[in-house]
Amino acid sequence: MATSIKIDDDLRRRIRNLAEAQRRSAHWIMREALRQYVEREEARESFRREALAAWVAFRENGRHLTDEEVRDWLARWGAEDGAEQPECHE
Repeated sequence: MATSIKIDDDLRRRIRNLAEAQRRSAHWIMREALRQYVEREEARESFRREALAAWVAFRENGRHLTDEEVRDWLARWGAEDGAEQPECHE
């Protein structure tokens, strides 16, 4: 799919300079920038949806962990004793 975008002269110059410095084409630089942007925004949108779903679930059932419970768990996370995630409660 061929797509064109309009960019100002300054950005065009910056892309060209970066492409030369990295021995890449300007086309590659722009495609890579767009790919990274889309991946980052997809991850952000996924996180937003997960957070919203967690909020809805909390409002429906009230199950949660306190800040202290999470901090204690994370302080032991990855240690040899391998602390298990605490169970949510009301």
